[in-house]
Amino acid sequence: MDEVKIYSEAVQYIKIEMGTEMFGIDISYVDNIVRPQHVTRVPNVASYIKGVINIRGEIIPIMSLRLKMGLEEIEESKSTRFIIIKMEKYGKIGLIVDAVKEVVALEDNQIERVKVDTSEEIAHFVSGVGKVDGVLVSLLDLDMVVMEKSAKEE
Repeated sequence: MDEVKIYSEAVQYIKIEMGTEMFGIDISYVDNIVRPQHVTRVPNVASYIKGVINIRGEIIPIMSLRLKMGLEEIEESKSTRFIIIKMEKYGKIGLIVDAVKEVVALEDNQIERVKVDTSEEIAHFVSGVGKVDGVLVSLLDLDMVVMEKSAKEE
């Protein structure tokens, strides 16, 4: 019988900025981070789907994380980035974020699980909250971000 080891291992997150809030994306899902490029519009899709881009011959849908989370849309800036995530169930999807800050490591004991409060739309997309250098970082549940409809679409 195999011996079961119990230990806490830090998970790395890419810290991103959306408005005044910080969010974390598990680095194991991140395929690429690119500067904004031409997005080809696709008809009859949800408002938060901006269209598709072509990266090295691969067509990738692009989603506005701001619109998906019910935040106001803003103009792209020098710090805007497309984070290309790769998910087993959905393939590659690009997320438009305001800025990519840094990579941080959080251990289980630094993360507080979130109980969903249905009155706050962003809470549906957050699996936990970590504290890095005194700043709260909401950890995104990418399955919820990618699959769930936004409140405006329901």
